[in-house]
Amino acid sequence: MKILIVGYFNETSKSNIARCFPQEWKVVVVPPGEEMLHHIEDCHVIIPEHIKIDHSLLSIAKKLKLVQTGAGFDNVDVPTCTQFGIWVANAGGVNAQAVAEHVMALLLSYYKNIPFLDSFMKNKMDENQLDYIGSELKGKTIGIIGLGAIGKKVAAFCRVFDMNVLAYARDANAQSDGSVKMTDFDTLISTSDIVSVHVPLNQQTKHLINKAAFKKMKNTTLFINTARGGIVNERDLIDALKDGDISGACLDVFETEPLPIDSELRNMSNVILTPHTAGMPDGRKFHKKRYDFFIKNIKRIENGEEPESKLNQLL
Repeated sequence: MKILIVGYFNETSKSNIARCFPQEWKVVVVPPGEEMLHHIEDCHVIIPEHIKIDHSLLSIAKKLKLVQTGAGFDNVDVPTCTQFGIWVANAGGVNAQAVAEHVMALLLSYYKNIPFLDSFMKNKMDENQLDYIGSELKGKTIGIIGLGAIGKKVAAFCRVFDMNVLAYARDANAQSDGSVKMTDFDTLISTSDIVSVHVPLNQQTKHLINKAAFKKMKNTTLFINTARGGIVNERDLIDALKDGDISGACLDVFETEPLPIDSELRNMSNVILTPHTAGMPDGRKFHKKRYDFFIKNIKRIENGEEPESKLNQLL
């Protein structure tokens, strides 16, 4: 069994990843590019971190049986994989705890002004001159867009902080446990103090959050995105932050990643940024629980079984 992992990893991460897999499997970790193409033809499983899985790639992957992704799968052409008889599966929910904790860390950092206070202390400024605004989470309303595994975790954490929780889900069958009030999209974005995004990126959700959405939010609203950058029109977000349509933003994902060095977001005092690390509890590019899930799924394919968390159905 040959496993091809495509992404940008340092040597430590490569070593950690390789140690996860059974020794009898051949594991190749390469960045996107020419070297990757040399391994596509004879790999049985591909784990694509930074490449598109499309028709041109699939047409040369003669032995491919499974495309295994993390939580997101917007880089995979699932219908074409199905045509080629290739399973596609994600690891939905595996990183729910990590992402939900990251959301709370961002929330607290913003309202408790942690980045500012840390800089204030480290720059040895006069504490008698300290002037800042802080706020408690208790009583605030958070609007959660998407009530999947991550959204539900965030909701549960927010209830512990005595927050009011609204949720909007595109799936009409989505239900709360009673501690979350389901509502429509416009009501959520117009009444929430905090709007947090937890939906996958697809044709329906691309630029779901745009100028019109920001205009409907309160000018005191904090916007949080730990899902996918493309769900938000980043230009509209920057304009909303500059024009005072919303109060601030906490962002872990961006339309272009890595975030360009000259991005205006890097210079905005009302924005907290992290480099797409919300789902990585064990380090920048290593999440053992996720790789344990991958291995279990690969073994299922090896045994002729369907993968868990499958995204397509083969005949």
